[in-house]
Amino acid sequence: MYLCYLDESGTPEVPGTTSHFVLAGLSIPVWRWKTCDLEIAQIRKQYAIEQQEIHTAWVLRKYLEQHKIAGFEAMTFAERRQAVEQWRISELLRIQKAGDGTRYRSIRKLFRNTDAYVHLTHAERQTLMRDVASCIGGWGFARLFAECVDKIHFNPTGIAPTPGEEALEQVVSRFEHFLRAISQPGHQVHGL
Repeated sequence: MYLCYLDESGTPEVPGTTSHFVLAGLSIPVWRWKTCDLEIAQIRKQYAIEQQEIHTAWVLRKYLEQHKIAGFEAMTFAERRQAVEQWRISELLRIQKAGDGTRYRSIRKLFRNTDAYVHLTHAERQTLMRDVASCIGGWGFARLFAECVDKIHFNPTGIAPTPGEEALEQVVSRFEHFLRAISQPGHQVHGL
């Protein structure tokens, strides 16, 4: 049995808020799941994000407030988090007083999505992502399936699938083809 974890990037709606929609699937044998999970958990522990999902787009952004906090890199993780939280509260209050509700909601969303990683410098966050990629890249038993839909050139007709449906169909069919290819006569490999 192989498990295939699916995740997407972009919005599947046309036009949506992105020009592309990407769906990827990472497949690993079920008997390796616990080992893989422990390897990623060790990396998350090293960076003090044990209970957090790793969202690459949010991890790799530059957090401007870190450059505005004197001595940020020399601080401990806890000191960094406290300094960023104080700066962010004052920034949200400043924007709120200015009466710009749209900007306030946008900045609040940015802060919420990056909160788990504020104690890490940009260089540390880049290293985190390299460590995760290196770990997964070392899993010779894993397989990656993906589909990227360029929505600018996506031409839906009345009964055509949406970009999300098209991507799902492509990734699942590639996963199924892989399962058939590794199956032996009398021993079919299943997937979930």
